[in-house]
Amino acid sequence: MRNLPDTAKILKNGHLGIGGYDTVELAKEFGTPLYVLDEKTIRGRCRAYLKSFRKYYPNTDVIYACKALCNAAVQKIVTSEGLGLDVSSGGELYTALKAGCDARKIYFHGNNKPRAEIRLALEAGIGRIVVDNLQELENVAEVADDIGAAADILLRVNPGIEAHTHEYIKTGTIDSKFGIPQNEIEVAVKKAREKKRLNLLGFHAHIGSQIFDVKPFVEEAKLLLKLVNKYGAEELNIGGGPGVAYLSSDEPPAIEEYAEKIGKTLGKKTNARLVLEPGRSIINNAGVTLYAVGAVKDIPGIRKYVFVDGGMSDNSRPILYQARYDARIANKAQEPTAEKVTVAGRFCESGDILIRDIHLPKVEVGDILAVLGTGAYNYSMASNYNRVGRPAMVLVEGGNATLIVKRESFDDLVANDVIL
Repeated sequence: MRNLPDTAKILKNGHLGIGGYDTVELAKEFGTPLYVLDEKTIRGRCRAYLKSFRKYYPNTDVIYACKALCNAAVQKIVTSEGLGLDVSSGGELYTALKAGCDARKIYFHGNNKPRAEIRLALEAGIGRIVVDNLQELENVAEVADDIGAAADILLRVNPGIEAHTHEYIKTGTIDSKFGIPQNEIEVAVKKAREKKRLNLLGFHAHIGSQIFDVKPFVEEAKLLLKLVNKYGAEELNIGGGPGVAYLSSDEPPAIEEYAEKIGKTLGKKTNARLVLEPGRSIINNAGVTLYAVGAVKDIPGIRKYVFVDGGMSDNSRPILYQARYDARIANKAQEPTAEKVTVAGRFCESGDILIRDIHLPKVEVGDILAVLGTGAYNYSMASNYNRVGRPAMVLVEGGNATLIVKRESFDDLVANDVIL
């Protein structure tokens, strides 16, 4: 199914297997909640993006958007497949540098980059700084002058394109905090070219996340094509990729279809380098989160609650975006559905609901619930609400499981406290 990792299957004992590993055994070995990533799925998505886009437009680079899931292991995997990295903070950049990733293939995003982080980026020799507004253009130029470094930049423009997605993850409409308005592009280009240490290479835009329609991406590519041709630029960056399947009923466009439409739009109308920055569509369906069921609360005629040992601190998307998820009982993966339940978390908020009204086999205390499609924006947005430590993360491949993020302990939670 499209919302499961590529290696997912039902094992002979009826358990859910991922990466050749029994997920019930993963829960026993590493504890719950537990983020699980399938390495084969990640590598497969990276290869599909490179192969598809270079088929239709050979001069293409693919840059992984680290905000979807950022840790050293994931960065090493995607860069080993030939991708660069899109970072949106000094922390993401620092992680990439500590992981030994090639700084020249890093793009630095953000609408209000601190000067200290701009300095870190320039001193590291990163590939591009994506300038989000006119003030930031001045900031980058001043830091570059201070340290005597050149800065290759892209201007992020606001494309003014409406795309059908949640209001909080639209980024390309006119009323957005991101990007230079189109009536300021001429001024921005002039200012950039006046700065002796700035090298304006091209333009960037991003229209939002979790979009299933390819048409808005095509319109965005047309806009950027006009800009690179008008200003003689050498790079156009169309931002993130299409949406992903959270539910089995979701039908996102295939990477091949996306690549074909963009490639044909550009055609022979430019020689500029095409750059795209998928994140969610590379990592999301490689991930599942395992929880242990701790209690079941049945309110006759109203609702049956299943309480798990995680919730809004390890997956805030349902409470933030009303995001919907699918799940399986990992130790009953072969059993038919028997009841409708609502999966609730352990945190002190009535809104801490992971999945509302899902049909599952008979749920019992001690069952292991596998929530699907949690690779993107779960660990990245995790918190320590209620002073609960963030979960561990394991990478599975070929029947092997490797711990790539340690579980936070109580000592970790107080490590930065100043005890009076």
